[in-house]
Amino acid sequence: MDDTAGINVPNVTRFLRERVAGADGPLAFSLISGGRSNLTYLVRSGASTWVLRRPPLGHVLPTAHDMAREYRVLSALADSDVPVARPLALCEDPAVNEMPFYVMEYRPGVILTHALPAGFAETPPARRRIGLALIDTLARLHAIDYRVAGLEGFGHPDGYLERQVRRWAQQWERSKTGELADIDVLATRLRAALPRSPAPTIVHGDFRLGNLALDPRDPGRVLAVFDWEMATLGDPLADLGYTLIYWADPGDEIDASSIGSVSAFTVEPGFLRRADLVAEYARRTGCDVGAVDFYQVLALYKLAIISEGIYARYLQGKTLGEGFAGMARPAGALARRAMAIAEASSDARLRGR
Repeated sequence: MDDTAGINVPNVTRFLRERVAGADGPLAFSLISGGRSNLTYLVRSGASTWVLRRPPLGHVLPTAHDMAREYRVLSALADSDVPVARPLALCEDPAVNEMPFYVMEYRPGVILTHALPAGFAETPPARRRIGLALIDTLARLHAIDYRVAGLEGFGHPDGYLERQVRRWAQQWERSKTGELADIDVLATRLRAALPRSPAPTIVHGDFRLGNLALDPRDPGRVLAVFDWEMATLGDPLADLGYTLIYWADPGDEIDASSIGSVSAFTVEPGFLRRADLVAEYARRTGCDVGAVDFYQVLALYKLAIISEGIYARYLQGKTLGEGFAGMARPAGALARRAMAIAEASSDARLRGR
């Protein structure tokens, strides 16, 4: 695999030398594995390291993968109490690298996806602190006054949930590689079950353990929150619902049809349960979390559609990174899990009644 695919090395090198302090020596680019959306690269020059982000190759949906938006929210949060990698330079000139990209500082840490690394969070109290840190960071994000942070106009929070359902239905029509009846049923039920949203906040849009860097010496300390490509202003409970579907409870079915980065290790002793995460979030924010089923169904609905776009790029041969060999279509399993939550909900509208 070519680590520089998606990078016009001479042009990007010239840009970095002009815009990033310390990038004046020979530069080495390497693709960071695991990304299935925006492409992320390590850039090294001597002892210095940065991170570069650009949109994926091929099949880029309208409004998706907006580098300027991602750069703007990182700039707004760089000096807040929500830890992020500081953005350093944005390039929107297509003559440089065909697509926009930006460069930010490198924030290494432990990123939890499929397993706990050996020697990390080995005790139940340490594992409990991971869940508390996750929820505390989410609550701190939602406590930020987006107007004071300079993000007025960053999104349109009025009608956020209705617009989300409508927008993702449109994305499905653009992305789908075949029909999937459950997607249409979910769209109908979500439209019928729209809850009243709390006051709008900054919404990350992809908030989960796999997008947090934890301190190797302290599992309860978040060093950075990554992947802000879907950030906007809207209903904060959308982030909570999304977080929950990436958190496994004992008794959950964890197999090849589950979400690819689901944190199956959170069933181990010490980790909070999903109900505990909801309760901790409610305690920290004062939000009414009674409609949490809706937000989990919405999250899975969106993920099914996002995964279909990734699958479409895979069929086109436009995916980079590890984990794509023999990729199966994941949208059906995600839609089935959303249907299971909807059918078990106390909200009759989600059950289609």
